[in-house]
Amino acid sequence: MHLPSAPWRLLAAAALTVTALGGGLSATPTGAYGAAAPYAGPTPDLACGKGSLPEKVQGRAPLSDVATGRTAKGYSCNAVQVSKFGKTGGYRVERYVDKAGHECGYFDSTLLYPSSLPDQGVEGPGTYVMDMHDPAHPVHTDTLRTPAFQSPHESVRLNQKRGLIVADMAYPTTNPGFVDVFDVSQDCLHPALMASSPMGVMGHEGGFSPDGNTFWVASLYFHTLAAVDLTNPRVPTVVYFSYDYQPHGVSISDDGNTLYMAEAAFSSSGFSGLTVLDVSQVQKRVLNPTVPVVTRLTWPQVSTPQNATPFTSKGHAYLLETDEFGSGSSIGAARIIDIQKPTHPFVVSNLRLAVNAPKAQGPDLEADPGNDQQFQGYQGHYCSLPSRVDPQIVACSFIMSGLRVFDLADVSRPREIAYFNKPVLKGSVANQPLRAGAFAMSAPAYDQASGDIWYSDGNSGFYVVRLTGAAQRKTFATRVVNPGN
Repeated sequence: MHLPSAPWRLLAAAALTVTALGGGLSATPTGAYGAAAPYAGPTPDLACGKGSLPEKVQGRAPLSDVATGRTAKGYSCNAVQVSKFGKTGGYRVERYVDKAGHECGYFDSTLLYPSSLPDQGVEGPGTYVMDMHDPAHPVHTDTLRTPAFQSPHESVRLNQKRGLIVADMAYPTTNPGFVDVFDVSQDCLHPALMASSPMGVMGHEGGFSPDGNTFWVASLYFHTLAAVDLTNPRVPTVVYFSYDYQPHGVSISDDGNTLYMAEAAFSSSGFSGLTVLDVSQVQKRVLNPTVPVVTRLTWPQVSTPQNATPFTSKGHAYLLETDEFGSGSSIGAARIIDIQKPTHPFVVSNLRLAVNAPKAQGPDLEADPGNDQQFQGYQGHYCSLPSRVDPQIVACSFIMSGLRVFDLADVSRPREIAYFNKPVLKGSVANQPLRAGAFAMSAPAYDQASGDIWYSDGNSGFYVVRLTGAAQRKTFATRVVNPGN
């Protein structure tokens, strides 16, 4: 299902960049693009190697494949399943290695609490903790069951430096109050609860400053952005709160001074695109901090901006931004934005599939299994980087198109090098007769040592996928710095 984009978003195709220093907003001559508009897609792909089960149309699992038995085999290109766990998944997958050398995985186990309860078995609702020392045999070791970790929506974040995993109690609309903190640094197989606190914030998404001292809570529909101090993880404290934006996902610069917000408006008076904030006074814990807008950017294909993560390639500064949902010419997908000049960002390339093209839309596509369900569809949802420094690849969840992997050796010319998609057949889940297709919404995680990518599908569970053939990389990044988003 393609959720309709508001008419004002089509008007935004003029691609205005808005810059504000202090507080006032002003239009600048800079548009969404640099010297020339980048190729709009589809992203060129790589030939599929031996053992692949390729798609006929990039990203599509058509209705016609059900009758022939093709859908039941799944779709793959230069990727194989190493293992699978459970029957449900959510929005986030995280990886951590603790001081004792345990390798752990974490994934929230529902797209909408408590709708997954019939499929969750003895592990029950919550965020699952997995022993991943043998990727072919993941073992469930614990379930985080505090309020925020039972219904975290898109907020789960793990900070590598401090070994903290945090969530705010959230929902597609919002949920009140709780910010829950666990320590994973000593024993990541059994996280230790530090705090479960009603904070007075409204939850939907989340973001962590790389130093691990500030957790940001964003509520898209309630227009709230809050900074929670975790210097003492047992006593979370709100140090900044604003109603000035419609924040979806947020990511923070390595020094903690800049916040990159995917802002999504649902009215003609709002803004949808990238908003960059100077949060240096929050980082320094200035009392009553001032948070000016640095710049704003939108683009012709904008739908619902989801997240924007900073990274560098060959010393040049970029953002990886992903949109979700959308319709018509504004189908959610991903893009790379040049931020070398912080007040003049522009889009340099797009990550889009053939199934995302405007000409691919229509009744035939809408008939594909799962495409008649609310919030499913052939759009992007999350992309996640293996490192903020010189990432060689990026893995993305494209909902009904499953896991997609792109080469970033040249950020101006990305290529799709692998994919893995396991659609569910309608009627195959006894207690969910309408469940069909893939529902991959999660931000993937990476195990560089084994060459594996971890992701979850809300319709079928947690997967470990290994790249093969021409998609294999000696390393996902030369140096791993602040992986994830």
